[in-house]
Amino acid sequence: MAVTQQLARIPAEYLASCRRRADASEEGDHLWDPPSTDVLDLDWAPFLLKRVGELGGLDDLRRRALQMALDGDTAIDLAFLATEPHAIGPFGPTPTALDAAQVARVAELLGQIDFPALLAALPADEAEAASLIGNNAGLIAAGGLRRYALRHFDALRDFYGGASQRQLLVVLWWD
Repeated sequence: MAVTQQLARIPAEYLASCRRRADASEEGDHLWDPPSTDVLDLDWAPFLLKRVGELGGLDDLRRRALQMALDGDTAIDLAFLATEPHAIGPFGPTPTALDAAQVARVAELLGQIDFPALLAALPADEAEAASLIGNNAGLIAAGGLRRYALRHFDALRDFYGGASQRQLLVVLWWD
């Protein structure tokens, strides 16, 4: 099984209940199981999306928002989600999260990004664009680099938009 980035949009109360369950359990079992409709699998797209933003000339404010959307923040302590034997992301770093205010700001800024324009700034040749992006972009971008990147960016933007509308947190991890 490949390690890919996962995001879940959840109410603050759900995270608090998972923390309480982990504290009450001898094994630290938090019973993490957000609804599948509120989970997004970004595959290996995060590096590619960040790199397209950088190469496409995305301004600093929106580039930082994209990075935050993909990296989260460490202000919310999620160590209980990374404790074995019930770790949700045992193959990556400790999960991170964005609170509802951060989610709203990130959603607003993601909505302002013209991702097709960023993709248009890449070399027209797919192999050349993939080489410029690096990190085996040509191998991971099933269906073509631009289509793969746009599909994942749109999913990310829509996911954050939905989380913002519902005033939810977003938790990120690699699994």
